[in-house]
Amino acid sequence: MSFIPFLVLIGLITCCIAVFGNATLDGASQVSLMVASAVSVLIGHFSKRLEWENLEKEVSDKIASCTPAIIILLLIGAIGGTWMVAGIVPTMIYYGIQIIQPEVFLVSSSILCALVSLMIGSSWTTVATIGVALMGIGKAHGFDDGWIAGSIITGAYFGDKLSPLSDTTVLASSVSGTPLFTHIRYMLFTTVPTFCISLTVFLIAGLTMNVSGHGNVTEFLEGLQHTFVISPWLLLVPVLTGVMIARRWPSMVVLFLAILLAVVVALLVQPDLVHKISGEAERGLLVSYKGMMRVCYGSTDIDTGNKVLNELVHTNGMSGMMPTIWLIICAQTFGGALTATGQLQDLMRLVLRFVKGTASLVASTVGTSLFCNIATADQYLSIMLASSMFKDTYRQKGYEPRLLSRTCEDSATVTSVLIPWNTCGLTQSTVLGVATLTYLPYCFFNILSPVTSIIVAATGWKIRRRKM
Repeated sequence: MSFIPFLVLIGLITCCIAVFGNATLDGASQVSLMVASAVSVLIGHFSKRLEWENLEKEVSDKIASCTPAIIILLLIGAIGGTWMVAGIVPTMIYYGIQIIQPEVFLVSSSILCALVSLMIGSSWTTVATIGVALMGIGKAHGFDDGWIAGSIITGAYFGDKLSPLSDTTVLASSVSGTPLFTHIRYMLFTTVPTFCISLTVFLIAGLTMNVSGHGNVTEFLEGLQHTFVISPWLLLVPVLTGVMIARRWPSMVVLFLAILLAVVVALLVQPDLVHKISGEAERGLLVSYKGMMRVCYGSTDIDTGNKVLNELVHTNGMSGMMPTIWLIICAQTFGGALTATGQLQDLMRLVLRFVKGTASLVASTVGTSLFCNIATADQYLSIMLASSMFKDTYRQKGYEPRLLSRTCEDSATVTSVLIPWNTCGLTQSTVLGVATLTYLPYCFFNILSPVTSIIVAATGWKIRRRKM
């Protein structure tokens, strides 16, 4: 009986993907979650005589627990817009893209995508923008599509995992009850070694392959120079943000101050661009105020004269985070219904039969996250469901919550792009024009991350027990 809500959810999301494709997250997944929640409640009412008041309280508590994540997501939307318009991210791209040479193209594209993704906190945006440009450059150099796409996705998902601006990073830390920067620092022990192995493979492959051709990036660089004021001084903002992170300031404080710094920089360094965004003919303080408010909360389109570059510098502000926030609320409703009816506990008892120690607990979490990625076709749902299912178990066995949050990221976040019918797999294969199964063998970071997580757990490295 406890499997029925999951079967309903799997069936509904499968239909949604067939009908809506990449637009499934625009609302279809959320409706599917609400329907599956209703099925869970009906089963609970007739089989366990569930009291409605208990259901409401459980759902309310679940949603309330994600309030910090929702606030951070809104701040992330604002920082994405302000850092772009201020010229901070374009400066990073401008200087980073010039390091690309044919012999080191694969490793350079991974590093560049990692830097961009780390700065903007979105693997999707990185792949859909700079990734598209790198696909063209790679083809001009003579590399196979699978190798190019694999290097792009490897870098994009590495940066996404470690970025405090990433919604999946914020989500994994929040639902497991781990402070954001504690979560990020703990991921370094599995993420950095895996990425280094991947870069080594790309470096050896690039040096040994017989490729020819020269990628023309002049137009791309000229578009950045023409649109933004490019200066290494702009990198002071991410440096200061890094200092605040290193001093372990609260994530909300860091993000809010980073937004304020970017707003000041945009007004001082990019005044013409802010004026264009305002849509007003006249200039003045109120016009600048209107422009920056639009950057923070809404969609921003900037014409650079280059189609790919236009997509890169496009931002959605706080409004772009609303589908994710909507999804979180609906997923927490589903999780609350499963918890209140006892169905989640029933499933956990089945899984926990195989848990004997740290390695088996982490392996069970990895397997559950992968199953959720395959079954629900979405990384957000996988993170939330796996965290909900294992959170109490990790606490009861004395493990710190950061072990759970790291394991979910090592499995749910990175493997989503390897599944053809998952929203990530659908999106990246469509954007890059490369079939999922074509680039899958070359996404070394995404393949190795779950394995590394289990190996590190088996060795006991940096795994500490909480004081009971």
